[in-house]
Amino acid sequence: MMKSAEVLRLEQVFKSFRATLRGGPPIQILEGIDLSLERSTSIAITGNSGSGKSTLLQISAGLMQCDSGRVWFEEQEISALGDDKLSQLRSHSMGFIFQNSLLLDDFTALENVQIPSMIAGKSEKQAKNLAMEMLTTVGMQDRLHHTSDQLSGGERQRVAIARALVNNPSVIFADEPTGSLDEQNASLVEDLLFSLVQQQQVALMLITHNYSFAQRCDVVYHLHDRKVEVSS
Repeated sequence: MMKSAEVLRLEQVFKSFRATLRGGPPIQILEGIDLSLERSTSIAITGNSGSGKSTLLQISAGLMQCDSGRVWFEEQEISALGDDKLSQLRSHSMGFIFQNSLLLDDFTALENVQIPSMIAGKSEKQAKNLAMEMLTTVGMQDRLHHTSDQLSGGERQRVAIARALVNNPSVIFADEPTGSLDEQNASLVEDLLFSLVQQQQVALMLITHNYSFAQRCDVVYHLHDRKVEVSS
């Protein structure tokens, strides 16, 4: 059961994947994961490649089902929700940033940021105004009508941050958001992400290999041998 300050809670979450060899035993990825995220706070999940960090994020956001255990988001048990309600929850209450910006190639920066608001039920005019405001906030007001192939990697990630925050979500799920950037752009994106998360009082779950990036979060967890522990 969730505590009042929590926006996300995982209890005894297990996840395995079918072995690639036919007849092989399942490969256990997560084992008895207990984790919580309070409103307006940030947690980082670190760990080696293949340790299950992205799997943990996807289960937390309802993008993947766990084998057993329970996941609550905003006092709703995710596993009990149908596809429509889960999609609605993600649209209104979650924002996503990935290593690759995943912008729609044929759309402008403005159009890419408009789309989540229109999916959430805003009119085209409302969505456009919100997108322009958010893109201005991330310093992209001079790139509104540029398509993704006309933007640098750092600029694309700034658009992705604007898209993630445009619906004022409760939680941002960020999976290696600076993993494809050079050191200078990575630092700029880190600063921007934490600044906006604090300004909008959004909770953050960050997946990263970069320990200095992780250390900026309120709590750092390390995923190792299928379990999470608070990193010292």
